[in-house]
This record gives sequence, C-alpha cells and structure tokens, in this order.
Amino acid sequence: MKEKIDELINFIKTYVENAGKKSVVLGLSGGLDSSVVAVLAKKALGSTNVHCIYLPEEEKENDFDKKHINKLCERFDLTYQIIPIGKIVKSIISSYDNKLSRITIANIKSRVRMIELYAYANEHNTLVIGTGNKSEIMIGYFTKYGDGGVDFEPLGHLYKTEVFKIAKELDIPNEIVDKPPTAGLWVGQTDESEIGMSYEKIDKILEYLEIRNKWKNNNKKYPYLHDYGLTGKEVNHIAKMVRESKHKRKTPPMLSDNND
Repeated sequence: MKEKIDELINFIKTYVENAGKKSVVLGLSGGLDSSVVAVLAKKALGSTNVHCIYLPEEEKENDFDKKHINKLCERFDLTYQIIPIGKIVKSIISSYDNKLSRITIANIKSRVRMIELYAYANEHNTLVIGTGNKSEIMIGYFTKYGDGGVDFEPLGHLYKTEVFKIAKELDIPNEIVDKPPTAGLWVGQTDESEIGMSYEKIDKILEYLEIRNKWKNNNKKYPYLHDYGLTGKEVNHIAKMVRESKHKRKTPPMLSDNND
C-alpha cells in the first residue's frame, strides 16, 4: 500500500504540474473516496493547494457527513467551504411540467455539483480532481457529465476494495472508512443496496472478467466460476452493467471513429 500511495502522490503532482497549474478542487462528501483523494492531494501539493467544497442539497443541523468532513480536515490540516445546491436543483426540476423520476433528479444533483466545481476551477485557475474508483467506473455507477465530469481520476485504476486499504494506511478516520458507501443522492441511498451486491463481490467479478477476457483473447482456457466463488447470474449482471455503460467511459463518437 505504501508503494501505491507514493505512486498516487507522484501522479497527482506530475499531472497538475504538466497542466501548468498549482492546485486542485474537489467535492468533499464525507465519504471514503473523496477523503482519500483529498489527503493524497494534500500530500502531493500541500494544504493550501487543495480546495475542498462540500455540496449538500441543504445545510442541516444534524449533518453526519459534515461532522466527518470536520474530523478529516482537522486531522489533515485541510479547509473546506459549503455550497448548498438545493435551490438550483429545485429551479431545474420546476422547469418541467411533468414529475421527474428519482434517478433523473439524482443525476441533476450530480451535474449541478460538477458545474459548481468547474465554476470554482475557472475562477481560481485550478483543476477538478475526480474521486471515482475503478469499480464504479467499470460498471457505470456514476453520472455522465456529473461526478464523471472531472480533469483526472487518481483512483480510476483502483478497485473499491483497494481504496479501503489505502484509506486505512493513510489513517482516514474510522467513521469514514466504516460508513456505508453512498452517493448522497437521496435519503437512505447506499451504493451496495442500489447495485444489488457488495463491493467485495463486484471487485471479484470485475477481476474475473478481466482475466477471462485476457485469456480468451490469447486462446487460453480461463478459470471456472466456482474457482472464484461466483455464480453465472452474478457475473452476467455485472458484465451487462460494464457493457451497457461503455458509452460513459468514451468521448462522444464521431464518424471518423469507424463506429468503434
């Protein structure tokens, strides 16, 4: 883990320098991924060059995410500002005559957060650093042009289970490491309940799919499902998510792309 952390720190520092910038801005949610990215960025660039913004729908008196953010910032000498997005979200929703679905509203919230981060980035000549991990990116568990709209993704090559290990190595507060992962898009929403399985299972399936595809392309016999403790139904479910979310991981296609 220490070697991976050093690689991540170097990647952040190098990418920012090559872009001709000195700092980054990120949406700090009180969750695992954004906390890890904030601490890695601080180690790479220094506290004054990491701009954290908490973007809740509304400010609440009893806000556990805010309490977790406070604990993280106190431990790692970080600061943050709060920009509630509720009024903007409501104004967009009210522009439609029909009632919007919960998923549509959730995506609106994510895209409003992206707009706020880029507004800050434009004004302060900084980069928007992403907080997505490989597990979420591969199954398409992010909003296109929302939380997927960033300048670079330091954790994009790491499975969620790897991010947990890095968080423990970085001494991220236990309250953050142990809380159920959530995108904070509606009350009671959690990633694993929405996807239908644990990140541990998702990562095992994604690893299996990677090995299977690699070996299949080389005409090798790939491992059996039971060797991984998986069922065909589980693998097909995740494989379908990977396949159908391919458009999220690519730039908009053009005719010159030969329909790839």
